[in-house]
Amino acid sequence: MNNLQVAERIKKRCADKKISVKTLLEECGLNKGVIYEMTGRNKTPIADTLEKIAIRLDCSVDYLIGRTDNPEVNR
Repeated sequence: MNNLQVAERIKKRCADKKISVKTLLEECGLNKGVIYEMTGRNKTPIADTLEKIAIRLDCSVDYLIGRTDNPEVNR
């Protein structure tokens, strides 16, 4: 899993859903620095964090981590 790729997929999915990353993180109850930690500090998000984000963005964790390019797979 490439943390930069995960962050970019989250940002793209937010744009597709017409919500800001800030709103996404607030709605998921996550720290607003989650994306920065993934890109700036190369910190790998925990599974629980990815699950919350995937549920809110209506996609699979597999899509977020790059196992598939189809957000519907394994949802």
